[in-house]
Amino acid sequence: MGSENMGFLYIKNFDEQKARAMEGLRRALEEGKVDEDIITLLEKINALENYFTTSSCSGRISVMEMPHFGDKVNSVWLGKWHREVTVEEVLEAVVRHSKGQLWFLVRSPILHVGARTLEDAVKLLNLAIGLGFKYSNIKSVSHKKLLVEIRSTERMDVPLGSDGELWVDEAYIEKIVTIANDQLRRFKRKLKRLEEEIE
Repeated sequence: MGSENMGFLYIKNFDEQKARAMEGLRRALEEGKVDEDIITLLEKINALENYFTTSSCSGRISVMEMPHFGDKVNSVWLGKWHREVTVEEVLEAVVRHSKGQLWFLVRSPILHVGARTLEDAVKLLNLAIGLGFKYSNIKSVSHKKLLVEIRSTERMDVPLGSDGELWVDEAYIEKIVTIANDQLRRFKRKLKRLEEEIE
């Protein structure tokens, strides 16, 4: 599809959708539910006439207790950080484990951005992919909603134990924490570059 045709797909009530999203963001900010290190980026995206953010996470390192892998509803955070983490912090989280499966996880940033036209959506998607957010995609394409998902590739899913039993030693945890912090630094740099390009 040539770019000259893309503008024909546009969201008729885009401004209403953006107004609702901005009200939701304002409440989330008041309640402290927005990752602090991504607020400036969100503000810059939302200042653009043809875009608005709907949800976001700046990426995180976590220790989670799950009844079984993939059961997010009944899972419990034992530790969650949107920054580099120390081995001591991870060990403190690990010792709180008592039942189910124990996992060490890294999740890359994820942003959902509404766009006014398909051309706007493709422009943002190409920018994100060019900056290293390789898993980015257009999540929804219709006259009701155009949603770009900006995602990076960094991820770790490491089983550490089960039912109170730890399968690994402290030296192993030190190694995975080092890798996790490397991944976090990498995706935080990508977020900074995205912020600079949008500016």
